[in-house]
Amino acid sequence: MAGPTPRLGLSDPMDLLPTDHDQATLVGRVFDPVEDGPAVVVLRDDQLVDLSHIAPTVSDLLDRPDLVDLVRNGTPRKSWPLADVLATTVDPDAADDAVRLLSPIDLQVIKAAGVTFAKSMIERVIEERAKGDSSRAEEIRSQIDDAIGGTIAGLKPGSAEAERVKSILISEGLWSQYLEVGIGPDPEIFTKAPVLSSVGPGAPVGVLARSTWNNPEPEVVLAVTSNGRVVGATLGNDVNLRDFEGRSALLLAEAKDNNSSCAIGPFLRLFDDHFSLDDVRDLVVDLQVQGVDDGYLLHEQSTMSEMSRGLEELVEHAIGDHHRYPDGFVLFTGTLFAPTQDRDAAGMGFTHHLGDVVSISTDRLGLLINPVSTAEEAPDWTVGIRRLYANLGARRLLG
Repeated sequence: MAGPTPRLGLSDPMDLLPTDHDQATLVGRVFDPVEDGPAVVVLRDDQLVDLSHIAPTVSDLLDRPDLVDLVRNGTPRKSWPLADVLATTVDPDAADDAVRLLSPIDLQVIKAAGVTFAKSMIERVIEERAKGDSSRAEEIRSQIDDAIGGTIAGLKPGSAEAERVKSILISEGLWSQYLEVGIGPDPEIFTKAPVLSSVGPGAPVGVLARSTWNNPEPEVVLAVTSNGRVVGATLGNDVNLRDFEGRSALLLAEAKDNNSSCAIGPFLRLFDDHFSLDDVRDLVVDLQVQGVDDGYLLHEQSTMSEMSRGLEELVEHAIGDHHRYPDGFVLFTGTLFAPTQDRDAAGMGFTHHLGDVVSISTDRLGLLINPVSTAEEAPDWTVGIRRLYANLGARRLLG
């Protein structure tokens, strides 16, 4: 199914950067056409500096004990003008062999935490009860609101009060697997996408062509080393098919993991004297969806301080004695955004149109912007682990 030609409409490509980028420690990846492969880069002044000879992958770089010092002072291999790379990244007509930003991660496992906000928790319950039928969402939303009201908001997951509310909901026939992971002792932690499959800013994000109820999920993504240290954060779009997951939670993989269904970027912002995990807790993430075929405009905000679980708690459930990640991982931390605004017809809620431009932003992490395509028409994922290491070996960047 062909759609409108995506135009990102970004007036200034420098808007991809954090507002305080002059004091931010930023790590990313670019496609280097000369070497037909990715380069690990860091931002220094108005240049993207290549450190691939020191750390051939971002995974290697993040595990370095001298990480921040290396990013700031490591001897560069080559460099590219920042403004040129940003402009190419958001230009849909740029040549395939142009230097452009890629997803800022590589060998890290891509994990995600679900149902970490009360509002999105209720929406997951609605999906489940509607069996993926968006036309039933408004009716069910009203029923649940009448029964639960504000009971869930503010509950500490796993607490005695949460157990009491759980007992009440079970007795009223309203209990759900989503409420279990939302207010129960154990959060939902799942694998979002395969290693190396995420796309960066400017690249199309894909939804299955046969999906009729889907949405973006704007999230903060934590970067975690192989020994469990959280060393930075970035933005992500956990593209979601509400109709698939609503029909059955066992369809989660089809709902979440499709070609180009995971966008991350534009840069990893490392923790340093100017930015820490405490700053992440206070972030307000903006979402904008702009339609190119219908003039549609949606704007929502997700406030990290409204999360029902702590960031450290989510990381501890992902890594520990029970599970290791030798190349590190990134963790989508969940979203407050639950799209209820009608787009096509009354009571049908929101769903994507082809060509939509999705912008996810926050002042401390920058802007992740992507046009919407189908998973079938988005560029194929072709660079896996074997191809990456063959390329790095040919460039003599290994060992």
